[in-house]
Amino acid sequence: MRQEFEVALAPLDDLPLTRNIPLAQRLWQQGWLRKGVILLLVALAWEAAARYQGNDLLLPSFTQTAQALWSGTLSGELPEKVIVSLGVLLKGYLLGIALAFGLTTLAVSTQLGRDLLGTLTSMFNPLPAIALLPLALLWFGLGEKSLVFVLVHSVLWPLALNTYSGFMGVSETLRMAGRNYGLRGLRFVALILVPAALPAILSGLKIGWAFAWRTLIAAELVFGATSGKGGLGWYIFQNRNELYTDKVFAGLAVVILIGLLVENLVFDTLERYTVKRWGMAR
Repeated sequence: MRQEFEVALAPLDDLPLTRNIPLAQRLWQQGWLRKGVILLLVALAWEAAARYQGNDLLLPSFTQTAQALWSGTLSGELPEKVIVSLGVLLKGYLLGIALAFGLTTLAVSTQLGRDLLGTLTSMFNPLPAIALLPLALLWFGLGEKSLVFVLVHSVLWPLALNTYSGFMGVSETLRMAGRNYGLRGLRFVALILVPAALPAILSGLKIGWAFAWRTLIAAELVFGATSGKGGLGWYIFQNRNELYTDKVFAGLAVVILIGLLVENLVFDTLERYTVKRWGMAR
């Protein structure tokens, strides 16, 4: 047997601990800065294209759109439209989430539930939500209920498919561990399947949010105000009829900004504190 020995290493107190990475490279590693540069380039390209076009009615410049956005915000008109649209959106989105989780829980529990989920998603997932708007108007009338109906349709099927795929991807080891602890039914789904399938569930939530947001704007563009109040889609539709193209672009910019804020503040934060922190996603 070879005799064991230990080599004492000299301390490295005399070495500098400064980072040699250049400042520009450290700044470029910040995601918010890269995205800001991309948005700045888009704004410059927009401004250049508008000045080259030279027709404010067809394509207002970025500065004109920014002025319309600022004036609409100060007057309170745009915030009011945003509140109306987001209120309707949250109702349809939350109801769609509840129905999707109920359907997928039934699907992972029984064979009949799997057949039901497979049949319904094959039938309704390819069907555009806006195509159901005439039926919604016939059944629920011109109001908020029609919007909620089409929003539920746009959220339910992609979220149910993603959640079910995530549940099916859970390893058999975790399933057996849950059964050994006596978990059954809803407790098994909540304590074993949902945490393990969280990346797929978050992906379905993001897809459902995107579908619901654009479905809502499209529905408001089609039949306008609900319950005497119009949302962002109605704001865009009204200003298009009155040929206020800068306000139309301002409304579109608000739609985009809300999408960016929800994506970067809500979903990215949720991923950072869950699946990324747990090492389930990069």
